[in-house]
Amino acid sequence: MSTMNISLPDSLKSFVDQQVAGRGYGTSSEYVRELIRRDQDRLHLRSLLLEGAASEPTAPIDEDYFASLRTRAEGLRET
Repeated sequence: MSTMNISLPDSLKSFVDQQVAGRGYGTSSEYVRELIRRDQDRLHLRSLLLEGAASEPTAPIDEDYFASLRTRAEGLRET
């Protein structure tokens, strides 16, 4: 595992320390890793949403669509 040092103003260091103590993290590194993972997830979700928004429209989703999904799901459950 690589090491990275960061400098924080006292107010941010105090905030991190409070989060570590109050939210069950063992170290400030665990807290920062969790923040980075959440940011990665957020960016991934954003890219998926943008990709979907840029895609071609599909047929409208209506009751027939959901009925066919239920039929397919029930068929899978029976096997």
